[in-house]
Amino acid sequence: MLNNKRILISAGGTGGHINPALGTAAYIKEKNPDAQILFVGTAEKMESRLVPEAGFELKTIKIQGFYRSFKWEDIKHNLKTLFLLLRSSSAVKKIIKDFKPDLVIGFGGYVSGPVVRMAAKMGIPTAVHEQNAFPGVTNKALAKRVDRVMLTNGNAEKYMQPKNPCVVTGLPVRGDLLRASREESVSELNLNGKPLILSMGGSLGARPINEAVMGLILNKYKDNDCVFLHATGKNADDFRKELEEKAPGISKNENVRVCEYIDIPKCLPGADIVICRSGASTLSELQVLGKASILIPSPYVAENHQYHNAMALVNNGAALIIEEKDLTVEKLTQTVNDLLENREKLQSIVANAKAMAVTDATEKIYNTLCEIV
Repeated sequence: MLNNKRILISAGGTGGHINPALGTAAYIKEKNPDAQILFVGTAEKMESRLVPEAGFELKTIKIQGFYRSFKWEDIKHNLKTLFLLLRSSSAVKKIIKDFKPDLVIGFGGYVSGPVVRMAAKMGIPTAVHEQNAFPGVTNKALAKRVDRVMLTNGNAEKYMQPKNPCVVTGLPVRGDLLRASREESVSELNLNGKPLILSMGGSLGARPINEAVMGLILNKYKDNDCVFLHATGKNADDFRKELEEKAPGISKNENVRVCEYIDIPKCLPGADIVICRSGASTLSELQVLGKASILIPSPYVAENHQYHNAMALVNNGAALIIEEKDLTVEKLTQTVNDLLENREKLQSIVANAKAMAVTDATEKIYNTLCEIV
């Protein structure tokens, strides 16, 4: 139990780091209302908005990541990063001394490095959670120091040298998805008995996915055998305009739906095939809901971790993959048609994805934390 415990949590940069941290914090408070929780992050990234919105206090430090090139601009950036890293040690030490935590947890992002490292140095119980199948640089370094390393995917352990054996906990999935109903989603989306092809490229959009999905829609919409729901990210109006120019009247077709963003709990449960990136949170949601997916990993992320995330499913027959370098309209169309025409293959992917799901990840994380305090 974490009754009356003071818990410091560090996570930053992306929702992939912040949302699992917030889910864990909420669960701790639910189980132990008297626990005190403080977050440490940066003032510039998503945590500065998401953490206060969730009702938790956030202390900020100035820190940034290193660039991996030898361009002069990047060298200057890295010199500044080194300076901020050295200066952050005193800021972190003050936060820790003032808050007096019983436990410090890092959920990834470069801000976690100095926080968890300092806590371990001060003899405070520490843990990190790694969301990806290929661990980030920060967590790989921290694994040698912390009391417990928690993993979403057991494949990550072979890339680490942990002080203690790793614990596979899975990744917390939002409660509204755990309770989601496919039937309600299908009814609300008014699919008229047709399978739903749901596609998205992330909050900022992804041009290669947008272009390939546009070609897929143009190739297939006249078949009238499925419904397309595509989230473009930014610039949905431009996507619709180009689609209409290439297929006049398509904007009136009820089977072709384009928007900037989708309501995941409303739309994802009703999907038959999902075309998307392979961030850790997205994959956990696909597994929990048992969705057949065509994964297009982003090649622009650190350590190419989305590829490793995707392959963890592909190797279990729980997804298909098209790397962005191989992505064409023809290949995507062929892959979608193959799944629509081969229901046995589709259902096999669905079953395998569902078998990989971890629905009690937050509880497992909580129990692990209780063990080390």
